[in-house]
Amino acid sequence: MKIAVIDSDKIRTCDTDDLTLNNRKGAIVKVLGCGLCGSDIVKFREKISKNGTVLGHEIVAQIVDINSDTDFKLGDKIVTSHHIPCGICNYCKHGNVSMCEHFKSTNIKPGGFSELVYLSEEHLKNVAYVVPENLTEVEASFYEPLGCCIRAVKRANLMKNSKVLVVGLGSIGILMSQALRAFGMDVAGCDLLQERINFLKNLQIEAFDSRELKEHQEFDAVFMTSGADKAIDVALKAVRNGGTILVFSSTPKNTGYPNNEIYYRELTVLGSYSPAPIDLKDSIKLLADGKVIVKNISTVYPLDKIQDAFDDTITNKIMKAYIKIND
Repeated sequence: MKIAVIDSDKIRTCDTDDLTLNNRKGAIVKVLGCGLCGSDIVKFREKISKNGTVLGHEIVAQIVDINSDTDFKLGDKIVTSHHIPCGICNYCKHGNVSMCEHFKSTNIKPGGFSELVYLSEEHLKNVAYVVPENLTEVEASFYEPLGCCIRAVKRANLMKNSKVLVVGLGSIGILMSQALRAFGMDVAGCDLLQERINFLKNLQIEAFDSRELKEHQEFDAVFMTSGADKAIDVALKAVRNGGTILVFSSTPKNTGYPNNEIYYRELTVLGSYSPAPIDLKDSIKLLADGKVIVKNISTVYPLDKIQDAFDDTITNKIMKAYIKIND
């Protein structure tokens, strides 16, 4: 089977042995395609993942072999997340599922940018769903990233109709804006790129250039989906006293939020990372019900052009890449 691996400063494809179940519980799936996540970009650019690593986790796949006590069967087209919380540790009991050690240790193998992937029985029981018939493969690939956004919305614990600004309108910003609207918030978004501003406007959500934020514009909450250091200044300018900043991005300089701003203005600054199973359940429903529209966000690349997908995403030539792997 073909896989795409990190090779120093490149992503290259190579051949490896096909996967088999070997009497294990779970399933072997043929990966139809896999979305390119911002975390994949970070792991590649910052050399967080070692050479030989197969990145990718936003998979849409078809079951080609299965040994499971679930209702899944051969031929099912499915989506799945890659991590599973244990549900019983101190982190899970306090709702911090993405800090759970079991959560961090579980993954799809070898990774989503592979022709075949092994899913454990635990994946099938907790975080996998049959793709709704009204969704395309590319649309279904947003199942896991939308789940991340849904958890962020829940963690912010905002009153309905709260006025919320999303800073950064990449694919996550577009998803986050729609998730906030689906949960009853009054949403606006901002970015520096006009085409992304227009994209959100076309979804009937207010959007404007970040540089045009006015002094009197105050938001109950600001959701940070931009990885730019200067976006922190935008968030601090936009959030009202006593408001909330939800951090959903890393920044290069890692400078953080000024202590005195948080203290004197009584700001709440919190992070959100990955979804719990319940958030993924909500995600597949919002996608199937058309409450979150993901059409035209992704640009499709074949597996042998995956380096182009990384390059074009990094240079903002495209908003998001979907790697088509099998028919």
